[in-house]
Amino acid sequence: MMVPGKISSLLVGAVICSLLSTGGCRQLTKEGAVLALKFTPQESTTYKVIREMEDSVKFEGFLPDEIRSKGARNYNRLEMTFDQQTESTDEKGNAIVKITVRELKFVSVYRDSTIIDFDWSREKDQKIPLAQLIGKSYTIEVAPTGKVQKVIDIEEADKALRSGPSAPKMALRLITPSVIMERHGTAVLPDPNENQLRIGDSWSSIKSFDFRMMGSKSYERIYTLKEIKSTKKRQIAIVEMSAIPSSEMAEQLHKEQATIDFSNMFDNTETYTGRLRLDLNTGKVEKYFEELQSDWIAVDPAANEEADSEPAALRMSATRLYSLEKID
Repeated sequence: MMVPGKISSLLVGAVICSLLSTGGCRQLTKEGAVLALKFTPQESTTYKVIREMEDSVKFEGFLPDEIRSKGARNYNRLEMTFDQQTESTDEKGNAIVKITVRELKFVSVYRDSTIIDFDWSREKDQKIPLAQLIGKSYTIEVAPTGKVQKVIDIEEADKALRSGPSAPKMALRLITPSVIMERHGTAVLPDPNENQLRIGDSWSSIKSFDFRMMGSKSYERIYTLKEIKSTKKRQIAIVEMSAIPSSEMAEQLHKEQATIDFSNMFDNTETYTGRLRLDLNTGKVEKYFEELQSDWIAVDPAANEEADSEPAALRMSATRLYSLEKID
């Protein structure tokens, strides 16, 4: 979805370029900058991706210690360095991409208890099932927008995880199609018919999150082209992302949620922002980062039996972090 403002952006760009030398103005001409991924058969790029999810419950204020101690934390963090090799492309710019795992770290905590703590570089972890993923591959199809169209083949990675000792379910989830698509397709560029942008132009996409007992929620991520930097004969597009709650999927999500919507009992504050650096010359993501922080708090003033004490409260928090960075 494009946000109005193209005409004014074009006019401003023309004025700026008329006042400056011709160097550096190419992307501010009538053609603008094309924001799309580019793929060349047999090329290979190395990236590091980080995904972090945390949910916590805390009891605060004037409460007995035995109640305060009932808080809990669930936490997952994945760090994966991988080679991305383009095997083929089609006339629409879609690419068949082979992902090969080079480095891997994974931590999973459930109710304050560590279920998995894996680091590929530790010698003691070499016999853990997750170690079998190092050097293994899976294949996906990626569009010029960055969206993963489909997962084509996970046989090699799946077989590696299942060949040794029984792997925890959380480890097996790392190579399920839905998780793979999320891992490699979070950053979404404009549709092909709307990807020629000027500074100030925007596009948007919808993303949903599951907050467990607090239900699911969808957001409209609004991306705005803020700047085009010229450096070392390259042009880098700087894009800022902000988000607002979206009603587009609200009805569907509501049907999928529990009968009692606990979130209505809490005051909610949240921030959801991100930033993208896209190399316009190579069509490669240099870096993408986004983070969602949401807090729900319910206060019970009646539990405050001492005038000088703060009221009892229940705080629930959720963090969702995603980072993708080109490292070669």
